[in-house]
Amino acid sequence: HSSQWPQVFEPLREVLRTFKLPVPLLADLLDAFAQDVRYTAAQRRYRDDAELLDYCTRSANPVGRLLLHLYGIHDALSLAQSDQICSALQLINFWQDVSTDVPRGRWYPSQQAMAAHGVQDADLQPGSHSDSATRLISAYAQSARALIQAGAPLARRIPGRAGWELRLVVQGGLRILDKIEALNFATWRKRPKLTAWDMPVMLWRALWMR
Repeated sequence: HSSQWPQVFEPLREVLRTFKLPVPLLADLLDAFAQDVRYTAAQRRYRDDAELLDYCTRSANPVGRLLLHLYGIHDALSLAQSDQICSALQLINFWQDVSTDVPRGRWYPSQQAMAAHGVQDADLQPGSHSDSATRLISAYAQSARALIQAGAPLARRIPGRAGWELRLVVQGGLRILDKIEALNFATWRKRPKLTAWDMPVMLWRALWMR
């Protein structure tokens, strides 16, 4: 209610009216945020990758759809490719942050995937050199790469600055995946990150995106 936090909700109301933003997308973002808080507090794990992807549909996909809405893009293909990019970016962030999430009790590798690769909790601790954990993160990284590449053609169809920004967003995600691979997927020991030296690579790849 605007009476509780008027400095937030009064401007938000005007933005909603001006741009006719789809309120269900904003509700999805809040729902995902609340879920993340609940899962972390209860030390709850994701049962399988389908449940993890369901979280992504609310934590990440609404962001892309809101941006497309602002540019008047509503066709089914663009929405689907936006969802692919956004879900992939969320997943890439998970596999990038294993070394910081696990010590805080934030577990995103699903129980099903961990069991399939024979991964125990101890395998994702900082001192581990587990081959099973390597295979787990490798499989997740490959899946995320395929997902973001499937959505990447959207960046070429969006005109102007927005299209170029999306190209760089896609290339940023792919570059993080490159760095995860360079660590032999051991992101439970070290968090890969982008530096200024990565920008020329990303710009070059964005220029030649197909």
